[in-house]
Amino acid sequence: MLEADKKKAIIDNILRQSEQKEKKIELSALAEEIIAKPVDKTISAAIIVGIIQLVEAIFLALLGFLIYFIYVRDGSFNLYIVAILSATIFANILLNISLTHQIGTYRTITKQLGRVLLSWSTVIVTILVVAFLLKISDSLSRVWLVSWFILGAIFLALYRLMVRELIRYWTKKGKLKRRTVIVGGGSDAEFLINAIKRGAENDIELLGLFDERSDERSPDIVAACPKLGNLAGLVEFARRTQIDLIIISLPLSAENRVLYMLTKLWVLPVDIRLSAHMSKINFEKHTYSYLGDVAVFNMANKPISDWNLVFKWLFDKVVAIIALIIFSPIMLLTAIAIKLDSKGPIIFKQKRYGFNNEIFEIYKFRSMYSDKLDPEAKKLVVKGDDRVTRVGKFIRKTSIDELPQLFNVLKNELSIVGPRPHALEGRTPDKLYTELIDGYFARHKVKPGITGWAQVNGWRGGTDTPEKIFRRVEHDLYYIENWSLWFDIKILFMTPISLISKSENAY
Repeated sequence: MLEADKKKAIIDNILRQSEQKEKKIELSALAEEIIAKPVDKTISAAIIVGIIQLVEAIFLALLGFLIYFIYVRDGSFNLYIVAILSATIFANILLNISLTHQIGTYRTITKQLGRVLLSWSTVIVTILVVAFLLKISDSLSRVWLVSWFILGAIFLALYRLMVRELIRYWTKKGKLKRRTVIVGGGSDAEFLINAIKRGAENDIELLGLFDERSDERSPDIVAACPKLGNLAGLVEFARRTQIDLIIISLPLSAENRVLYMLTKLWVLPVDIRLSAHMSKINFEKHTYSYLGDVAVFNMANKPISDWNLVFKWLFDKVVAIIALIIFSPIMLLTAIAIKLDSKGPIIFKQKRYGFNNEIFEIYKFRSMYSDKLDPEAKKLVVKGDDRVTRVGKFIRKTSIDELPQLFNVLKNELSIVGPRPHALEGRTPDKLYTELIDGYFARHKVKPGITGWAQVNGWRGGTDTPEKIFRRVEHDLYYIENWSLWFDIKILFMTPISLISKSENAY
């Protein structure tokens, strides 16, 4: 929804702000009560739809091949392969065009089955037309085609009825719910809340609303939905409990207020939508996305979600296991060297900020003398630092000290690629990172990584000047905005090269 230059302006504005120390936000008792409640695991709608499509396509194709092997079995198998695979792909395209692969459609009977059977009939008719035009109709068995049409229609009908019951069951169990908050108040928010509630099966779980106003225009309860705090409270709330969706109840014309809210909320790993019910301009339908029957504008999306999250998870686990096998001799020799060089544990544990500000313990090979360890990273490591052991100097320079973090990856605390997790007291000589950069925590919208875009571009090691941390955050934000699996692979292959050519800041 936002233009690229406006997005850049928001980021640049945030990165330039300094001298603002993050304060502890006090939340209301009701907000604390919601945070204290356990959050049930949910299932991604996009993954559900993807799996349903895949299973449907596989069974349609298998049915076509099964009929061929039972009845036809002649020398034209290659023709049938092309016909079956082409028809299956075309069927999937038509079923998507007719909007039958949507959670809301899965819940219907007449609407869903009508569109599905019409799409399947169109596929069979298309096969006949194409076969006639290519003068190959005599090569295709009419019994095969009619049987595939009838059995395919029966399969699709039964399959979709089964899917409907499964979706209804998951809905009843709350597996498809998206934990949602509304920003705004008064009559506008009331209209929005009632519209959401009218869609009984729209998968939205309203937790409450947040509003900057504190006068009579913003009552404590709007349409039975409680006010939980202001905008600063929402950021703290989202850090401490799962939120999937934020809906801003403001008119599109209030551009300055919308941009202000985005500069505050963009640090969160959530989908952000602007309600369209207050807009006086009617856009074309494809401009909107929908939450049930409620039209919204997409303002921001989770950086990595749904299938992308699955692909990244698989990438992390595969690479971590392979890396542990390859580097296990180096890790063993490093452990022995550390033990022989100085007294103390081999592994150093330090608390770091992870995804959405969650705190976890990161593993590293110990590179300092045990009586000079700095778990809170209150003092920067400088060149020639007398706290660093002889072995420590080498493993820090070569980043061998980071190898135990592969176990953090297997524990789901780290990714292979992502913004580096900084220590809780990470700082330049004069200021904490959070004091220096307002919006610093936007780099935690994704899971942190062992290596990252900033590191392969030379921004690793010490942060003795504000410039170094600014550039590091700038590269982290670029990575988040432009993430793809290929980008991760590129960074992974660039990492060993950068360790050799851009190690001047590591000591």
